[in-house]
Amino acid sequence: MRPMNFQKILVPLTGLAALVLAFYRYGWAGVAVVTGGIVMFLLLHFTRTMTVLKRASDRPIGYVASAVMLNAKLKPGVTLLHVVAMTRSLGELKTPKDQQPETYRWTDGGLSYVEGIFQNGKLQSWALTRPPAEDEAAAGGH
Repeated sequence: MRPMNFQKILVPLTGLAALVLAFYRYGWAGVAVVTGGIVMFLLLHFTRTMTVLKRASDRPIGYVASAVMLNAKLKPGVTLLHVVAMTRSLGELKTPKDQQPETYRWTDGGLSYVEGIFQNGKLQSWALTRPPAEDEAAAGGH
């Protein structure tokens, strides 16, 4: 059973409560103002989402300029959309589609990568993996 996501319930209920309060306080003019505010909020969110996805569409899936810098910037609880905005790249999905938790990977040019584990779209944990340096690989082989 999935845990309840209160944000999916709380935001619409807050909007509904604002509409009811506006009606009782200011009549239909209040409803019009609150409805305009709700529509503006939805349009801003939609525009931000489309902007992030447009920037991400210009890069290869799972690519990041620096995995080390991404690792330093990540914080628990950030959304997948926020991580995509930071990397400007869609993550490479490593788990089966629609299975929770989801694991995404971002790799840089030096083959270092960050794998993030997302539960319901929020970052739970992540790990940075760096390839062995050529000096260590050569020393270990002799």
